[in-house]
Amino acid sequence: MTRAPTPRRWSALERSLESVPPFAHGRPELEQVATPADAAAQLLRAACDADDLVDRAVVDLGAGTGRLAIGAALLGARSVTAVEVDPAAIALGRRAAEALGGPVRWVASDVAAWQGRADTVLMNPPFGAQRRGADRPFWAAAFATAQRAIYAFALADSRTFIARRAVERAAYVDATRPVPWALPRVFPHHRRERVALAVDLWAIRITEPP
Repeated sequence: MTRAPTPRRWSALERSLESVPPFAHGRPELEQVATPADAAAQLLRAACDADDLVDRAVVDLGAGTGRLAIGAALLGARSVTAVEVDPAAIALGRRAAEALGGPVRWVASDVAAWQGRADTVLMNPPFGAQRRGADRPFWAAAFATAQRAIYAFALADSRTFIARRAVERAAYVDATRPVPWALPRVFPHHRRERVALAVDLWAIRITEPP
């Protein structure tokens, strides 16, 4: 069995994630903003600590350039599938995965059209800043895909929606905690260099752990 990094090595993983490039030309309508490396490392560590990543089949929904997917591969997931609609993002992610030595299978697909199963779903879906409800198809796909657990980021004001969706799917929330999140200026309509967002990290259990 591949072992997850010791606490002393998490900083090295975060540096590897920082080397995964952001979107070359992010599309505002898709809210293409790279997941912060420190937040990605926190999500991956939560999945590792709960035995939901190492030697598991993992899917990253809306993978972008692949910080979560590549991190999962580096940590020893049995298989990693990155589902992403943007071919340019996939091209960047493929190169980064090869450079870091993290085996990832890339699938060009809208998450609403994705049909597959995995032990664990990872995702940083759109927050709905440009189009209200843009995160809904991602959560629907996550609950349809995950057989074991979901780890995801969401705006704090989505708590009621996500909790209700978990109840509807007979899942339960393992943990919800705020994570530091600074949105950089990446789109023309952004006025400030950086904006702090109220973002939560969710861990949702689909089935009882053995």
